[in-house]
Amino acid sequence: MDLSNFTTLQNLESAFGGESMANRKYLFFANVARQLGFSDLAKLFKETADQETEHAFAHFELLHPELVVKDAAGLTDEQKREIVSRCLSLAIEGETYEYTTMYPEFAAAAQNDRDNPAAEEFLKQAQESSDHANTFRAAAHRFGLLKFIENYHADRYTEALELLNGGQAVTRVAGEDPQTQKWICRQCSMIYDPVVGDPDSGIAPGTPFAQIPDDWSCPICGATKKTFKPLEEKVAA
Repeated sequence: MDLSNFTTLQNLESAFGGESMANRKYLFFANVARQLGFSDLAKLFKETADQETEHAFAHFELLHPELVVKDAAGLTDEQKREIVSRCLSLAIEGETYEYTTMYPEFAAAAQNDRDNPAAEEFLKQAQESSDHANTFRAAAHRFGLLKFIENYHADRYTEALELLNGGQAVTRVAGEDPQTQKWICRQCSMIYDPVVGDPDSGIAPGTPFAQIPDDWSCPICGATKKTFKPLEEKVAA
């Protein structure tokens, strides 16, 4: 579908929002009806809510065709990672907008109207959105770093197997340039690369390990900075 038409794009987003809101609204109605003893009405609201979900999904698939999975078995691991990474990126973007812009503005407006309960609710939701965003960021960071950890372990296992079969031992040394010297977590094998940094934790690319604050912790397992040691890498033959 061509999403270059701004009006169609806006209409799709509005339709998705409307169907999504209807789903939650009908689920709320179902809960009310159930509490009041109207089980048949509760069932009707629940069934309609499920239908609204399908409508919302159909709209979202048009908005984000890159997320549509038709044959998971036919996808490469890299393609699967790209799709899940995109989901995480959209989740972070949405939650970040909520806690940095939407809820603070709503809370300010409620305070102007002297509606303290609404203001408190908006501020509470802003904090929850911030927590959600941080959770998604951690997941995204963990998701991206796991690939390097897996590669590191696979490389070491391959070396051990070759040595067991009569091969030569591989020479490894730690780099000496602080700008490029990598460090590895002794607890989970997460690798800190100063060239990349750790932007999600506020560590800018190009930051040598020694310049990282002492209260920084491993984004994978939470180990302290002291748990890291210089990474010994293969010496080029």
